[in-house]
Amino acid sequence: MENIFDIQTEKQFLEMSLKTFRYQYENIEIYRKFVDFLKIDPEAVDELVKIPFLPIEMFKNHTILDKNVSADLYFQSSGTTQMNLSRHYIADEDIYKESICKSFERFIGKTEGFIFLGLLPSYLERQNSSLIYMVDYLMNKSGRPENGYFLYNHSELFDLLNDLKDRKVILFGVSFALLDFLDYCHSQRSEESLDYLENLVIIETGGMKGRKEEMTKDELLKILQKGFKTDKIYSEYSMTELLSQAYSLGNNEYDCPNWMRIMVRNAEDPFAYEKAGRTGAINIIDLANIHSCSFIATQDLGKILSNGRFQVLGRIDHSDIRGCSLLVS
Repeated sequence: MENIFDIQTEKQFLEMSLKTFRYQYENIEIYRKFVDFLKIDPEAVDELVKIPFLPIEMFKNHTILDKNVSADLYFQSSGTTQMNLSRHYIADEDIYKESICKSFERFIGKTEGFIFLGLLPSYLERQNSSLIYMVDYLMNKSGRPENGYFLYNHSELFDLLNDLKDRKVILFGVSFALLDFLDYCHSQRSEESLDYLENLVIIETGGMKGRKEEMTKDELLKILQKGFKTDKIYSEYSMTELLSQAYSLGNNEYDCPNWMRIMVRNAEDPFAYEKAGRTGAINIIDLANIHSCSFIATQDLGKILSNGRFQVLGRIDHSDIRGCSLLVS
């Protein structure tokens, strides 16, 4: 197939999506069975709204993998040992790395210009996290000796940020850990200024995991903006079952890279789609998932905005609790 990263137009995206759909129908057994169960003729699928989207729960009980490849690497969703966790097998790491790099550079900037820090305790404490893989890759690309992760050692992070006050720093943080860090700053280091954070870019990755009282995404962003003395908090949206990332550069509005699309389906009818401004369930096209499934029906709620961006508004009621779930907005 043509290189997905060369997509520039909607026509090219449609053509590549249809080619990917037909390839995955032929080569991914679970997806083919799903399409056949729906009694859909693959040859009749000629537009995006006709493509069947595989329920994301299928990754919990099945190996979703191209029959022509093998994969030793896999990413696993977060959860307790009692939960049935999703596994996403990765046949081609280079595709994931290129997706990470191109998305980051499009929305944030060249990796070489930043020092990367990770405040991701819940992800560092388990194996096979796609988020840790992503941040590791960005750190390696950056090559800065100051790059590093932090669990609950907030004092060390505070001091390092102070030392790096004149440098361009990106801090990837899970939501509850960023709030914990601000609590530490205000209670233990209240006499010291936070003005040095002016050159710091915060990228929150969602995920309260029951660690703090639930709040809306807008409430979270306001707290982080005030605490870090910035008018912009960035966000990253992805999940275990994807190889691509969408970014928000503020206001809880996300953009997709050219090989990724969000479609908002009616919560009751999976083949009906909502107009811009109306809330529904999120479907994701991720063409980087060529050896897995590129068409995934998630349990996230969201809406497309009039400017073409999208918002994530929470989870569908009664869906499984997942570490990658975002706050209700």
